[in-house]
Amino acid sequence: MTDSCPFSIWIDADSCPVQVKDIVIRFAKRLNISVHFAANRQIPIPQDSLFTMHICDSSADAADNYIVENINENDLAVTRDIPLASRLVEKNICTLNDRGLVFTKENIKEKLAMRNFHLELYNNGIMPERTGVYGKKEINLFANSLDRELQKKLKQFSAQN
Repeated sequence: MTDSCPFSIWIDADSCPVQVKDIVIRFAKRLNISVHFAANRQIPIPQDSLFTMHICDSSADAADNYIVENINENDLAVTRDIPLASRLVEKNICTLNDRGLVFTKENIKEKLAMRNFHLELYNNGIMPERTGVYGKKEINLFANSLDRELQKKLKQFSAQN
């Protein structure tokens, strides 16, 4: 890899699992890719010029808005926030969640509709809030998906040069 990679990784860091952050950091160091972490509070990140922490105000969606406004079309995003993922997919940004799912124009509308439906059930007291298990399987799915998407991007840029 040359001195600078033609794309960055953006992390919606407010709810990013530590394991995901660690995997991204490991890949970024190995491939010399800059990573931007956006959150409404300080998130511990390594002291390295590859990593930047963007602290946003605490208003609703401030970090999401910051990411959408500052991400470049060649960049990659990691978020578990489906409305944010929808906004990024609209901008043709490669976006994946912490379980390795790559959001696409084909699947984002269904994911957003299901999220809104479950939120409505929860808000009406019909369904308890659930969080799925996040273990080794999910971590491996994320790592494999991130590796696959990064390799696609690197191949795409090396073919252009």
